[in-house]
Amino acid sequence: MRTYEIIKAPLDTEKTNLQKELHNKVSFEVDPTANRVDIRKAVEKIFDVKVKSVRTMHVKGKIKRRGRILGQQKNWKKAIVTLMPGSRINFFEGV
Repeated sequence: MRTYEIIKAPLDTEKTNLQKELHNKVSFEVDPTANRVDIRKAVEKIFDVKVKSVRTMHVKGKIKRRGRILGQQKNWKKAIVTLMPGSRINFFEGV
């Protein structure tokens, strides 16, 4: 699998910002077929940091209603990457 196809997007929420500041953890939306080893190698190569651990989970898409019609958002995979002490990733620096 190609490195830039594994990591789709960083997750930027209040909870992920607290995790980043307090525990040096960064969250990403990743490819559903990627495993922990693939995610670790991709993060280390793209951001030039050392990874301590990777935790993954599948997130079920929410059911949404639009009038009488029910629909479902897509299911996706989330990865929480713990970085080694001294390593940092700054996504929105200077914004």
